[in-house]
Amino acid sequence: MAWLYGQRLPREQLPFSQDDIDAALHASWLHEQPGLIKTSQGWRCVRCGNDDRSRFASFPCARCGTDCCYCRKCLSMGRISSCTRLVHVKKTLPSERYAAPLGWNGTLSAAQEKAAMEVKQAVLNGRELLVWAVCGAGKTELLFPAIAVALEQGWRVGLATPRTDVVRELAPRFRQAFPRVPLTVWYGGSEERGRIAPLVLSTTHQLLRAYRAFDVMIIDEVDAFPYSVEPMLEYAVSQARKEQSSLIYLTATPSRAWQLDIRRGKRQAVVIPARYHGQPLPVPSFEWCGNWRKRLERGCLPENVLAWVLRRLEQEKQAFLFVPHIDELEAVTHLLQQVDNRIVGVHAEAPDRAEYVQAFRDGSVPLLVTTTILERGVTVPNIDVAVLGAEDRIFTESALVQIAGRVGRSASFPDGDIRFFHHGKTTEMVRARRHILRMNEEAKKRGLLHR
Repeated sequence: MAWLYGQRLPREQLPFSQDDIDAALHASWLHEQPGLIKTSQGWRCVRCGNDDRSRFASFPCARCGTDCCYCRKCLSMGRISSCTRLVHVKKTLPSERYAAPLGWNGTLSAAQEKAAMEVKQAVLNGRELLVWAVCGAGKTELLFPAIAVALEQGWRVGLATPRTDVVRELAPRFRQAFPRVPLTVWYGGSEERGRIAPLVLSTTHQLLRAYRAFDVMIIDEVDAFPYSVEPMLEYAVSQARKEQSSLIYLTATPSRAWQLDIRRGKRQAVVIPARYHGQPLPVPSFEWCGNWRKRLERGCLPENVLAWVLRRLEQEKQAFLFVPHIDELEAVTHLLQQVDNRIVGVHAEAPDRAEYVQAFRDGSVPLLVTTTILERGVTVPNIDVAVLGAEDRIFTESALVQIAGRVGRSASFPDGDIRFFHHGKTTEMVRARRHILRMNEEAKKRGLLHR
């Protein structure tokens, strides 16, 4: 039953006979607990922590022969009802020490090196730490020394991020950095989902399967949707960690509440205000484009937006064009495909999303129209970025900082154009620009910029 190590699953999902499960429970090899717990307020789901009465329902259950209550919050992971029994391995997970597991030959900047040592110390001390690093600072690489020392100790490392796209992008980088260490990838549809390894890359949703599995838990893009607004995912992280473990958060855009905690000394953090190549962050410019939605309804784009696109095509420079919503994306993409039929649009529900993003990375797509689904996680060396409708509510300070962070990430191409086309400047736009300027000022003050 080693297959179950690191997981907590409904009994009926186990690929073993009921007699084998009963024998393992009797031998104290497995532990069983109820899937739902009755409370004074109603029910609480043991898997996802949900105790919101409106997120429970009942159904006539064939297994127990009664009207059985079940949790609707985590239903996509399989039903947890009042007669469900959750099972996990009681014994300690076996571990293996890896001598010199890191095969990465790159070098860290001074700022990265300082942060890497603080993360390493937090891991060794089993404590919590926030890494606040600007987009393109090289957050992934600065984790390598800490992950290496954990693997040397025989500890299990989990790195979780809210989005499947990011998990897919990180996997080959980690396999290259730790070539001798078994690594598994958990996301919806992955064949490796739930399979435990010394190094696991996962979406935060898939952590609902894990239980007391990780000695080191790293949460990337902690500010991103849905992790930032879904308590269930924070609960999943708490259940996936061992009781004695370290917790490392990574973000380029911590919430205002977390920034206040850092200033007040209530949260330990290391801040990297400069990119690894030592060039300042490109600063977005604001450009009024009138009532662009009415223009779209009439079947055309604002002249300055179209001119911006045509200029990128003329220069043969790749670009992102962000729009607020799917219907607007489809309209904009249709108009731009009349200019260049290689232009494509992607959004969260697009069936060809992965294929189009890869084509963009490969250079065969000159311009990608997208919603905020690609505000982070996709890196292309030499691009410009524009936002159409930057005044829309979906474009928060965090989203706009992340969007601006797509530009200038490569040492070979540290500059680029970031344009926020708008029909009225918003507080979030101003805050995003101020955020970037403040980081550049801090980087200059600390001597981290080369110009």
